[in-house]
Amino acid sequence: MKYQNVCTEAFVCTLPEEIVTTDDIEKQLEPLYNRLKLPAGRLELLTGIKSRRLWKKGTTPGSQSIITVRKLLEQTQFDKNRIGALIHGSVCRDYLEPATACGVHNALGLPPSGFVYDISNACLGIVSAMIQIASMIELGHIEAGIAVGSESSRALLETTIRQLNGDLTLNRKSVKSAFASLTIGSGSAAVLLTNRRLSRTGNRLLGGSVYAQTQFCHLCRSETDQSGGDAMNPLMQTDSETLMKEGVAAAGTCFETFLEETSWQRQDIDKTFCHQVGRAHQRLLFDTLHLPDAINFSTLESLGNTGSAALPTAAALGIEQGFVPFGSRVALLGIGSGINVVMLGLEWNGSTMNAG
Repeated sequence: MKYQNVCTEAFVCTLPEEIVTTDDIEKQLEPLYNRLKLPAGRLELLTGIKSRRLWKKGTTPGSQSIITVRKLLEQTQFDKNRIGALIHGSVCRDYLEPATACGVHNALGLPPSGFVYDISNACLGIVSAMIQIASMIELGHIEAGIAVGSESSRALLETTIRQLNGDLTLNRKSVKSAFASLTIGSGSAAVLLTNRRLSRTGNRLLGGSVYAQTQFCHLCRSETDQSGGDAMNPLMQTDSETLMKEGVAAAGTCFETFLEETSWQRQDIDKTFCHQVGRAHQRLLFDTLHLPDAINFSTLESLGNTGSAALPTAAALGIEQGFVPFGSRVALLGIGSGINVVMLGLEWNGSTMNAG
């Protein structure tokens, strides 16, 4: 997968104000911890996550995506009339139908001639949307497009805590499959991609690779199709250890193809942004890919796992904080349940905030 005419103008994120620490969650889980004699601090020790954030009650994914895309357009000063695609890629959405993208598109007054739809690919939804938009640009179907998504973890977190405290049949072994749900945070991110001739930055999207190991699709899944916000009561079951092992193994295979597609060597990669899951996952991933930890920008300590928003949020914050020098070769490394792997390579030459 290679692109000659696609640029990534900007990554933007918006974050909730409410912060919930891992200590706060463990205090709410005192009935479970006392019954199973679990040591305090266990969750942070296992994951490396100190806190995560929650939207205000009643916040819908679409309403937050509107705010995030508006911020993206203001930052880039890009003509919204040139937007030929708006793809909403988060796990969370407003309704089963219509597409959440429709409400976002309408609120922002984007052109009626564009592609407007949702896609679902677990934690890789926004990155997958980037690929679809990039392919449309490369084919000449559109001039520019926006990938966006907003994840809301409040309902999952609160439902999981109630279930863990109320189910007296749980033991130390059976409780493990629910613990991954306690790492989930809320966030929103958007990415603007344009034809190279319209770019003010020259941030080339070179291409990348994808890889699937769908025989492991059962390792992380919700019980039923869940959409919407606070009214839903979602639950997830995750075999975290096997998912980490098989996901990283799939990433190792995909990475070799990624290097071929980008014509890079490992030492050519200056910075990375990854899907943020947990400390052990990150350590195993970089050991497997033979990359140094220091080139990665991590957000999991303060934001947890924000689903499809995690990777683009890390990119937005890292770029904003000066983590990526001009001229850097940047690898976007995504692993999601399914198992799916998406890896993309960027040549980062600046941002629209610094453009003349």
